Amino acid sequence: MTSDLEVYRQTMSFRRPGRVLFAADFTPDLRERLVKHTGSEDLLGHYGMWKRAWVGPRRPEGLAKIDYSVYYKDDTLPPGTTIDDSGVAHIPGGFYHFTKMLSPLRNATSIEQIQSYPLDNTLEWDWSQVKADVDKAHAEGIVVGAWVGHMYESAWQIRGYEEFLTDMLTQPAWAHAMLERVIETKAERCRRLAEAGVDVLQCGDDVASQRALMFEPAMWREFMLSRWRKVWAAAHAANPGVHVWYHSDGDITAIIGELIEAGVNILNPLQPECLDVDAVFAEFGGRVAFDGVMGTQSTMPWGTPADVKARVKEIIQKYGQNGGLFVTPTHILEPEVPLANIDAFADACREYGQG
Repeated sequence: MTSDLEVYRQTMSFRRPGRVLFAADFTPDLRERLVKHTGSEDLLGHYGMWKRAWVGPRRPEGLAKIDYSVYYKDDTLPPGTTIDDSGVAHIPGGFYHFTKMLSPLRNATSIEQIQSYPLDNTLEWDWSQVKADVDKAHAEGIVVGAWVGHMYESAWQIRGYEEFLTDMLTQPAWAHAMLERVIETKAERCRRLAEAGVDVLQCGDDVASQRALMFEPAMWREFMLSRWRKVWAAAHAANPGVHVWYHSDGDITAIIGELIEAGVNILNPLQPECLDVDAVFAEFGGRVAFDGVMGTQSTMPWGTPADVKARVKEIIQKYGQNGGLFVTPTHILEPEVPLANIDAFADACREYGQG
């Protein structure tokens, strides 16, 4: 069988591949039930979903993690609270896998506190094995991905959601400082990953609601796009063959053209409940690959297995005839998705995805 890597390359060349690559991700509860249902811990292998190898620099042994506890010295954090690698506290939310976030800079009183906020500099980590990891995966026919991360989402999580949005409107220098702190090493990180031969760089920010952008387009361009453009340009300059995968939930119709022009190669997730996928494909098909389209607010949780199979068939017939399509649910599958619908999704992708 043709390797996933070769199929990926055909797909991204906008040629109809021998088969359509498909995948899904699952919340912990759903994953546990699927393992029992299938009898396999390897759900991707069981269902025939495509796998990626993930590479990146390694944290040097002995390098201590940043101690963010000083930002919460006046807080009483509930049991079970964790602090992530950006210093954001996650308080158990009592609803599935969701948490309540407590932002370390929510009470910042000066721009200097933002500019000096400590973050790991992965450029100083061990990069010596990255190229070898890429070469090994490619030799095994596996697509190689690397996580670039967020910008806007990381900024508001560190600063605070309301605080960051207020900064954008009333003291934009603070917002610019926060974004610069988050993104200052990303261009060089992408350059190194691209030079190592990584196939796809994954990044993104949720910048839209169900109905429209969260910001005026001019504000989005000034604060977000201008910075992402530099990051993606660095990657493509280092390796024109590397692909940029960009995620945003919601209705991002208004900015798709600008994302493509700035360097996005794969767009995710194209929620059918939020935007007109037919119209987007008519305008941008062949210029950007689609990854997603399978509704997680509609067909996957509330449809029948027959509905799921019919929708997969429709997606492939409409958007996958000339490559440029990865069939995936538009977000992680939640516990309410019936197991039979997941079986039907994989069956349909295998059946209708053959070239």
